[in-house]
Amino acid sequence: MDLFIVRHGRPVRQVVGEGETADPGLSEMGLEQARRTADLLEAERIDHIVSSTMRRAHDTAAPLATRLGYEIEQIDDIKESDHRSSMYVPLEEISADDPETAHYFEGDLMEVIFSDGYHVFEDRVVSGFQQIIDTNRSKRVAVFCHGMVTAVFLKTILGVHDVFSLKIDYCGVTRVQAASGGHRTVRSVNETQHVRDLIEW
Repeated sequence: MDLFIVRHGRPVRQVVGEGETADPGLSEMGLEQARRTADLLEAERIDHIVSSTMRRAHDTAAPLATRLGYEIEQIDDIKESDHRSSMYVPLEEISADDPETAHYFEGDLMEVIFSDGYHVFEDRVVSGFQQIIDTNRSKRVAVFCHGMVTAVFLKTILGVHDVFSLKIDYCGVTRVQAASGGHRTVRSVNETQHVRDLIEW
């Protein structure tokens, strides 16, 4: 089967109260990125659409689902690594001079990014993709998720040591073929030609 793994479009910044979870929707730029991604994938004979349970992933999947007339299956296991955080700030806005994001530059980055610990996150992501593969044999599935989710899944296939060496842009498309016997083939990583002018480099 074929996986078309898509990182969500650019979200808005969101900071909520202590004990609450930030789950922002897309910015105007993110909505346009999602529309262009639908333009790209509409011709790919997609059979099924999956998204994480986080709003930014679901909202990115919505334009393609509307065009194809599909329901979006939501899978909690492919939600982002910082899903417990009370703050979401787009990477482009993170600064050591910003009191709300200075902690990214202090202490252990792994603890900041991985709410449940890295290994728990990796196991969850692999389980989520295995569920998608097991229930969609011989199909072409668009999976709308997150940058770190995509990077970790690629890490397990490619044997990359440093997960931070794999950068996935907003609405970057990664193609993976998954055989029922367990073999995984990476066909492309982070295709961005459809949103090249909507990404800050």
